[in-house]
Amino acid sequence: MSTTPAGSAPAPEPAPRDGAPESPVSDAPDDAVPTGDARAVAEEAAVPEARRRRLIVGTFVLAAVVLLVDQLTKWWAESALVWGDDPKPLIGELLQLRLIYNPGAALSIATGMTWILTIVVVIVVVVIVRAIRRIGSTGWAVALGLLLGGALGNLGDRFFREPGFARGHVVDFIDYGVFVGNVADIAIVAAAVLIVVLSFRGIGLDGRRHVEGGDDPAEPGEPAGPTGER
Repeated sequence: MSTTPAGSAPAPEPAPRDGAPESPVSDAPDDAVPTGDARAVAEEAAVPEARRRRLIVGTFVLAAVVLLVDQLTKWWAESALVWGDDPKPLIGELLQLRLIYNPGAALSIATGMTWILTIVVVIVVVVIVRAIRRIGSTGWAVALGLLLGGALGNLGDRFFREPGFARGHVVDFIDYGVFVGNVADIAIVAAAVLIVVLSFRGIGLDGRRHVEGGDDPAEPGEPAGPTGER
């Protein structure tokens, strides 16, 4: 054991080198913003797992209902209407029933590119299904359910109707005067309108309200607690 001689001052501590911190600190700030995979994990953690599962199940159930109604109404149209006949008034001349087989997109656009449209719709369906895994908002669940059901309804026609696989013609029978559509088209348009409204209100797919200067973690309609929790 070493001792300090009586009357002598303790040895001074070495001075820190220029530019060196007096005490070691972490280079990473406490409030670092996660990026990439870390951000995705943070978004998933923001919504309770049980709620996320309910939203995912509800989205697929709504998509299945839209798909079923679309296919049943198309079956009815082919049974009750005749291709080439004059339109049958439903609400005067404002809304009529007329059976057509559409090889293209809305307004008969790209009628000679049916197989390309099929590929595009398949890609859209894959993107929707991947997005549903991150869902945390009831509004987005409704929007994606309508969009997925409508896309699958018309995609089924492309795959399984004449003249062949991936080249099938879509059954349209609701005549609006300007164009003829079906239930799947109505669901797709409704989904598009809802997505615009949600985006305008700043509600993200994860259920957070995105505002200038940061994100509000509270679900729309659910006030945040003192710590910002749902």
